[in-house]
Amino acid sequence: KGALEPVEEAVPPQINEAGPMGRAGVFGALAVRRPVGVVTCITSYNNPWANAAGKIAPALAMGNTVLVKPAPQDPLSVYAMAAALEEAGIPPGVVNVVTGSGPGAGEAAVDSPDVDMVSFTGSTAVGQRIAGVCGRSMKRQLMELGGKGAALVLDDADLDSAVAGIGTTFSFYSGQICTAPTRVLAQRGVYGALVEKLAAYAGHLKVGDPAARGTVVGPVISAAHRDRVESYIGLGREEGARVVAGGARPAGLDRGFYVAPTLLADCTNDMRVVREEIFGPVVVVVPFDDEEEGIALANDSDYGLLDYVWSGDVARAFRIAGRLRAGGVGVNTIGRNMEAPFGGFKRSGVGRDVGSYALHAYSETQAIVWPG
Repeated sequence: KGALEPVEEAVPPQINEAGPMGRAGVFGALAVRRPVGVVTCITSYNNPWANAAGKIAPALAMGNTVLVKPAPQDPLSVYAMAAALEEAGIPPGVVNVVTGSGPGAGEAAVDSPDVDMVSFTGSTAVGQRIAGVCGRSMKRQLMELGGKGAALVLDDADLDSAVAGIGTTFSFYSGQICTAPTRVLAQRGVYGALVEKLAAYAGHLKVGDPAARGTVVGPVISAAHRDRVESYIGLGREEGARVVAGGARPAGLDRGFYVAPTLLADCTNDMRVVREEIFGPVVVVVPFDDEEEGIALANDSDYGLLDYVWSGDVARAFRIAGRLRAGGVGVNTIGRNMEAPFGGFKRSGVGRDVGSYALHAYSETQAIVWPG
């Protein structure tokens, strides 16, 4: 839809008095979107095809050429996409793919003087390093980084709806998604019931081969990442969290890297499992007393990508949403509107993507002024 929008936008005419800058007159103006140039797109492993497509499409729509660096764990779908684009008639050299398992390929793709912009999806730590390189040569940046989404569940919420939304953290990409509501803030009036329902939800999820019928939770990306997620679960125990569901490696799954859907209750906001992105099928629950405390806890985070509010009072939920320091807020839903801007506050990123907002991100705006 956005690609069909005009690239020129008229600016209201301005009447200027005669003076040192020139004669009196009526000056017209246009704001015109121009290509940035060469865009390096570095994508994440958790959504290798869609993440690359979401960068390539708006970049091409605005007249740029792209260099795509897929995650080393799963580059094949990006190769297939580039072949399909070539078959569709994209000229040679417009879409380019470079891969590599070490940091060298990505560093070259970012630091090259021929690159005008970097669009990156991945961890905050890597994003900070890329931003430092971009800053030295003033390259444009679009950064979609980590998240630790707060889900405020108020005492008037529909708990079944909240559980269905929060519970997707366990299963969607096996929790390897930055937009997940991994940090549940539950008002004390519903805290016990919510924990009980979330535990039951987690317990009913079938873990196993993603190609097998009935499987809901598949493996995580690698043995190293499984070990990382398991280390966080162990850390949660040490910090005093109560393991209500999961917490142990699933039995009978010798091929693949599986983590059981895990629910940690009785958490406090100073715990590392609450503050840091785990990126696995792990949900933490923190109780709070009143609305003000819930908002304060939600905002007490380095991240600010997507937060969520569940309340039976929609006006109350919208009022709270306006006070949350996050790039997006879901009210009684985890659903997305794919024309809405997407991006984060704080260490969750820089810039906005999706729909018309992506066209602005992948273009420079030029002003043209003339006397009437």
